[in-house]
Amino acid sequence: KITLEGVKKNCDSHAKSIGLQIEFEQSNIEGEIVTIIQKAKNKFEGIIINAAGYTHTSVAILDALLAIKLPTIEVHITNIYNREDFRKKSLISKAAEGIICGFGVNGYIMALDSMKKILNK
Repeated sequence: KITLEGVKKNCDSHAKSIGLQIEFEQSNIEGEIVTIIQKAKNKFEGIIINAAGYTHTSVAILDALLAIKLPTIEVHITNIYNREDFRKKSLISKAAEGIICGFGVNGYIMALDSMKKILNK
């Protein structure tokens, strides 16, 4: 029942509380997602991504994530392993340090905490 704006506000607030600066991007267009990833290479230290339906189909998003070589955490609001068979295969997981799924929008907070640990290694 939370809006995208609500998720963004929660992430912004939590990131500040743990000493991270974040930029929150959203697009329904695969090419725009690839462009966002490519621009992250020299701007950010890591990526948290929910590629939604593109998770299961987008070689372009996988290639972009592999090319930039930033720590990446894959997030899904639902448990993709409790859904249709085609959703159990994630193409982008090959580029991810880890996957968080099934915890609703709290998965983004978990991902922020995890990214903080990855960056502090």
